[in-house]
Amino acid sequence: MTFPKTRMRRLRATPALRALARETTLGPSDLVAPLFVCHGERVRNPIGSLPGHHQLSVDEAVREAESLADAGVGGIILFGIPASKDSEGREAYDENGIVPRALRALKKARPELLLWADVCLCEYTDHGHCGVLNGDHVDNDRTLPLLARASTAYAAAGADLIAPSDMMDGRVGAIRRALDQSGFPDTPIVSYAAKYASAFYGPFREAAGSAPRFGDRRAYQMDPANAEEALREVALDLEEGADMVMVKPALPYLDIIRRVKDRFGVPVAAYNVSGEFAMIQAAAQNGWIDGERAALETLTSIRRAGADVILTYFAREIAPVLGRVFA
Repeated sequence: MTFPKTRMRRLRATPALRALARETTLGPSDLVAPLFVCHGERVRNPIGSLPGHHQLSVDEAVREAESLADAGVGGIILFGIPASKDSEGREAYDENGIVPRALRALKKARPELLLWADVCLCEYTDHGHCGVLNGDHVDNDRTLPLLARASTAYAAAGADLIAPSDMMDGRVGAIRRALDQSGFPDTPIVSYAAKYASAFYGPFREAAGSAPRFGDRRAYQMDPANAEEALREVALDLEEGADMVMVKPALPYLDIIRRVKDRFGVPVAAYNVSGEFAMIQAAAQNGWIDGERAALETLTSIRRAGADVILTYFAREIAPVLGRVFA
């Protein structure tokens, strides 16, 4: 009886051997945690569909950010809950709005923590769309100056990276020009370049109060069936001045992450979105899966696909675990 000379199991036999042969690594600094900031003091409003997450007043957001920084998480990305909404989303670009207020407090408290500022109007408009309207149509070109104003307000308040998620055509160029002209030529832009019209955004829309009041966003977010179009979107955003590009969501689009990384060779972020988080949490709470292992497997798969940075709601709970798994 003959036996194989090559036994793949040899390097899987013990934890130390598995660590030796591991191809993909992931650390807390590779993660970015989303935070939802709102007006008031000592506010921690639970978000039902995002277990463990809250709408946070600025003082509570500072506490949360300090905890994340202590865990080694690489950064946070802010989403604002305005005091009031209107047709043009004015608080999005108000220099004294909720996000600039939070940025100033966070930068003072933990200057070493990277602060990402999401740029979009959907949380701030009374109709819930990502730009201003012309009738029932989102007016792309009228929206661009407002996104640019928001970006400069966030940069002035201390944002380290500007991350436009609106999917208006030409917004990266408009933001780059505005930042350069306002004295922020070194502030990077992380473009949500390949953002799909996904069913996985539901919990986020609850958290941010950003569900559209009519219609949907398929006229400006990408069709889930398209891959070549994502590469065109990325190419255009890079030409306009994006420094990093993002794929959103992550799990249904691992192929897009890989193709973007292989084609362009630029830093790639991936957003492990609210619905992806909520599915695992719901299954874990019902005892159907091991939640921690499922989260680790999910984040590792996103990293393996080519993501340099992962935005994820798992950041706080998984960061301490990564040191044990990938040490």
